[in-house]
Amino acid sequence: MRNPSGADPARAPVRDAARTPRRMPGWARSPLAVVCGALPALAFPAPGLWWWAYVCLVPWLLLVRTAPGARRAALDGWCGGVGFLLAVHHWLLPSVHVFLLVMAVLLGLLWLPWGVLVRALLGGAPSPRRAATALVAVPSGWLLIELVRSWEGLGGPWGLLGASQWDVPVALRLASVGGVWLVSLLVVAVNTAVALLLAARGLRSVGVAGLAACALVAATAAWGVGAPRPAGSVRVAMVQPGVYDGPEGAARRLDRAAELTRGLAGQRLDLVVWGESGVGRDPAGDPALTARLTALARTVDAPLLVNVDARRADRPGIYKSALLFTPDGPTGDRYDKMRLVPFGEYVPARGLLGWATSVGKAAEEDRRRGTAPVVMRLPNGAGLTVGPLVCFESAFPDMSRRLVRDGADLIVVQSATSTFQHSWAPAQHASLAALRAAETGRPVAHVTLTGISAAYGPDGRRVGAPVATDASTAVVRELPLSGTTTVYARWGDWPLYGAFVVVGAVCAAAGAGVLRRPAPGRRGRRARTGRG
Repeated sequence: MRNPSGADPARAPVRDAARTPRRMPGWARSPLAVVCGALPALAFPAPGLWWWAYVCLVPWLLLVRTAPGARRAALDGWCGGVGFLLAVHHWLLPSVHVFLLVMAVLLGLLWLPWGVLVRALLGGAPSPRRAATALVAVPSGWLLIELVRSWEGLGGPWGLLGASQWDVPVALRLASVGGVWLVSLLVVAVNTAVALLLAARGLRSVGVAGLAACALVAATAAWGVGAPRPAGSVRVAMVQPGVYDGPEGAARRLDRAAELTRGLAGQRLDLVVWGESGVGRDPAGDPALTARLTALARTVDAPLLVNVDARRADRPGIYKSALLFTPDGPTGDRYDKMRLVPFGEYVPARGLLGWATSVGKAAEEDRRRGTAPVVMRLPNGAGLTVGPLVCFESAFPDMSRRLVRDGADLIVVQSATSTFQHSWAPAQHASLAALRAAETGRPVAHVTLTGISAAYGPDGRRVGAPVATDASTAVVRELPLSGTTTVYARWGDWPLYGAFVVVGAVCAAAGAGVLRRPAPGRRGRRARTGRG
């Protein structure tokens, strides 16, 4: 029997009520993915829109889930990764020029499998099982990307999403449990839950459950994880000369730092700290310079921790080194920077990429690496120990954790972001010290040549006002000490191990067909009735 239009209802096409809306053309998706990937940069200092981190990935997730196939989803992930890296590292452009784009394109490949994972779990009309899996698998996949790109040779852990929460008390308590990794995991989980709320009308309950679970984790951290117990205090002077380049720059910043240090006399200090590259000659081969630094320590009646950027007197090559001087002379303690900035302090594969020095501010000569961390004991009767880090090293959670496990009571970061003075870099760099303090339960002093200098207590909260980039001054901060051992200091990067397990389990389940997506619009043959 035919209907009035003459069409056979048995042969009429079946329309899927959950059909995905018309997809945009491929040429428009790639630039849109780049823009979506760049959005998280607004959550970091200097914009500092910390709340934006919890929704910043939603546009990217919604775009990837509509990809017509796995290949397109991978490309959306790659393009978004390129946008993310360009936005987070844009301040490097004056120094590395074209290499910034090359770096972004190459490291953006890390998001290829993440794009496939997002589409596999969120694409189409996800089943409750796939939606629930996405709440843990999508954040775990992101965390593994952060792990891989945290390798020093790939640029280091700058722009980890959890680092955007450096000034949020709840996030600092989370960091004390699982480091910045656990904070990143929670942030991406919230983004995934919001994406579920917006994308799958029938699965809003899963999205609500995901947000409730994240809120429960945050509440547990806020009220169940106590701040480190204070145990005394240490008075640290941070000397920021405000001088970097120009004619005879090394001599000028040494003179200015010495002048500021002399002004600290009589303030009952436990330690005076200079920023990175504050001394341009190795005191070990310069008796006059050794005598000058010793006299400064005697003037303030406190140990003086300086940073030398020079050729070592006892071996070939240029090192960046932390050296401790007391009123009685140098202690002999010396820490040589172990993790160097690619292109800034050495050129990877210089034989192949050495031409970078002609188009940017890449290092003309490679710095040499130190071989081991060093914990220095202050010889002032207090028995305090100091763990020095140099600049870029404060981005690595494992380095500060190692110092604390070796007995450091105080972590000192000697830094210089002067090359990027009028960018977001100084604020971003200073914020990392808050996370290192919260993770380890130890105070951190972040001291620079030209700002931003800042100090943080063992709970990660800032102590006193930061010293801005236009200041040339010395300030004293009394920092609480603590002997508390945080969960992160004891157990380390356990969220990363959990992420490996989750992603591995998802891959195994996908291989077994447990999470396979049903083909859209495929139905069995319609049964014919006798009347039909």
